[in-house]
Amino acid sequence: MDYIHTLFNTIDTLTWGWALIPMLIIFGLFFTVVGGFAQFKYFKRMFKFLRNDNNRRDKNQISGRQALFVSIGGRVGGGNIAGVAVAISIGGPGAVFWMWVVALVGMMTSIVECTLAQLYKHKTANGQFRGGSARFILHGLGEKYRWMAVAYSICLMLSFSIGFNAFQGNTVAGAVLDSLQIERMWTGILLAIIGGIIIFGGITRISKVSDVIIPIMAFIYIFMALAVIALNITEIPALIVTITKNAFGIDSVVGGGMGIAIAQGMRRGLFSNEAGLGSVPNVAATAHVSHPVSQGIAQSLSVFIDTIIICSCTAFIILLGNVYVPGAAIDGVVLTQQSLVSHFGEWAKYLLTFSILLFSFSTIIYNYYLGENALSFLFYGKKEQLPILILRCVVIAVLFLGATAPGATAVFFFSDPLMGVLALLNLLALVMLFPQVVRLMNDYRQQLKQGVEEPVFNPEQFPDLDIDREAWKVQK
Repeated sequence: MDYIHTLFNTIDTLTWGWALIPMLIIFGLFFTVVGGFAQFKYFKRMFKFLRNDNNRRDKNQISGRQALFVSIGGRVGGGNIAGVAVAISIGGPGAVFWMWVVALVGMMTSIVECTLAQLYKHKTANGQFRGGSARFILHGLGEKYRWMAVAYSICLMLSFSIGFNAFQGNTVAGAVLDSLQIERMWTGILLAIIGGIIIFGGITRISKVSDVIIPIMAFIYIFMALAVIALNITEIPALIVTITKNAFGIDSVVGGGMGIAIAQGMRRGLFSNEAGLGSVPNVAATAHVSHPVSQGIAQSLSVFIDTIIICSCTAFIILLGNVYVPGAAIDGVVLTQQSLVSHFGEWAKYLLTFSILLFSFSTIIYNYYLGENALSFLFYGKKEQLPILILRCVVIAVLFLGATAPGATAVFFFSDPLMGVLALLNLLALVMLFPQVVRLMNDYRQQLKQGVEEPVFNPEQFPDLDIDREAWKVQK
């Protein structure tokens, strides 16, 4: 165990300690400038995908909107409630500022990685699409980078399907125990049963479930946060000043000052919105769209919703309450619950528990799908049914075990280093493949300038790329 502890600590130090945080910002800014500030230029266009369901697809395929909702359901989870609370507890209010920074540059990073996922997707025998970072690493960079794609797939499966799902189970069970006094074991059993039903339905059922619950859960939580802001509207300017000052080590309320605020804000921001991590491209690749850049732009919106809106909601609920004590050791989800109670009374924690259930269920099924997609890549061309069946059973067991565990500290110890490796491999691939994204964005812009309402990708204009051209023949 000491060896494992040392190994994960070393990985965590090498990635998060010096390499990853500068890379996230520098590469994000590089993509933003060279990409023509696309996350801001096409911001209004992003909302078009909330209305467009693209009914021209095969019955086994999912639309761009459904893929967007699945990714929002994955990004928006326990990390938005418990993770933000942990960041504020350890890093102080300034951590919120660095979450915002990660999100704004991460929106462009998301455009890049999701555009590549669409470009290199492949069509399966049942008409569905699969793809993601592992696939664009292999087919974009070539066979000599297969090791990189395999390492990425293994880390993705271990961190998301196992590590993060244990965290989601723990978050739900903790919220239910605190508000309803229902033992963790019973919550774990319920999670395992419902999660199993959805998981065994595959990506089609996952997308249909997400299409329903995502708008509901977002509305409930945002409504609660807006009510908190309305009740404390006069305190908002001072709070913004406090967040900004703390972000730069001025009037710091926790030890470590600016450094700890940056580290916690960046870590929890990435854990929440996943921009640059390479996880969301696995979902982005499943969508039936007319152009790769279209899905890239759509997925950028999910980063904005996740961090700028939902994470900010949690931050305001906590910082405008009277429960938060800088540096105090308190479970993240409990801090959010107690802060909400300080605003509205005991009934509020029951509503928050319901929101957490919706958040976590959407994330659980998303996390599972990432592992399934990773297995599909690892066993491509081989019999993958048995490994996928085993993964489904393991995920169901992990939900139960995570729910019955007393805390989530061990999960972060396990998942943070793996998340660092994922981001490192993905960011390196994005930089190397960015010229291809620039070509696609130029094609997209040119069609818009010509008055084309919805640009269409023509693979014949890119004969040098190793892409599945059959996957684009369905686009009309």
